Amino acid sequence: MICIKLGGRTQNDPLLPQAIAALWHSTGGKVVVVHGGGDQISALQRLRGEEPVFIGGRRVTTDTALELVRMVLSGLANKQMVSALVAAGAPAVGISGEDAALLRATPIDSAQFGHSGTPASVNPGVAHALLAAGYLPVISPVAAREHDAANGREAGAYNVNGDDAAAAIAAAIGATELFLMADVPGVLDGDKQRIATLTLDEARALVASGVAGGGMAAKLDACAMALAGGVNRVRIGDLAALTVPEAGTAIVARVDATDSSK
Repeated sequence: MICIKLGGRTQNDPLLPQAIAALWHSTGGKVVVVHGGGDQISALQRLRGEEPVFIGGRRVTTDTALELVRMVLSGLANKQMVSALVAAGAPAVGISGEDAALLRATPIDSAQFGHSGTPASVNPGVAHALLAAGYLPVISPVAAREHDAANGREAGAYNVNGDDAAAAIAAAIGATELFLMADVPGVLDGDKQRIATLTLDEARALVASGVAGGGMAAKLDACAMALAGGVNRVRIGDLAALTVPEAGTAIVARVDATDSSK
């Protein structure tokens, strides 16, 4: 099973739907897609007179931004990707983390991040049901609110960073690989050269030094989450790296970590 996280910009590649459809068929239907759509959200925020704010690669989600996040991620971006995949021959079905509480989240820091959340639990039943029925789940990372001991089940949603959502979902569905698709060929060093393999300690050093910042820093955090959750293999790369095991950047827990793909 492979879980693929699509960044907002990578979703515009006209070759993407066919590549995912081909992978779907070659794996016998063992693919789950989690997608973002940050650029579309930011564009709508600006139209509404609100400038997007990010901290450490994660969006600060105001009341207005949460409305737009739901509209764009669970609506426009999700259905555009589903339509493209169906046209390419993959039986895609679009859902969000709110559906059947597939993904629940707690706030990162309400005072600083607003309605941005971090994964708290995953109920993979709906994803497994779709896979068992022969469908390709395409998941928006908008999450239901986690149970609050004081207030019980609370209606509403949290905006979860797509990389974090993909890491949590990949672990919960038992994925053997998490592939975080980016618009670069992998994690780049200070000379803008691709790094083939990174340990978690080396990844943290890149973030601390500022070489890996913003969205890439968030991706590296998600890699650590996925590995801790039992995902065997994690890679960051572009579309060309999706089906080439040696391409992109492999993130491993330690230098002697076993690559289960070999």
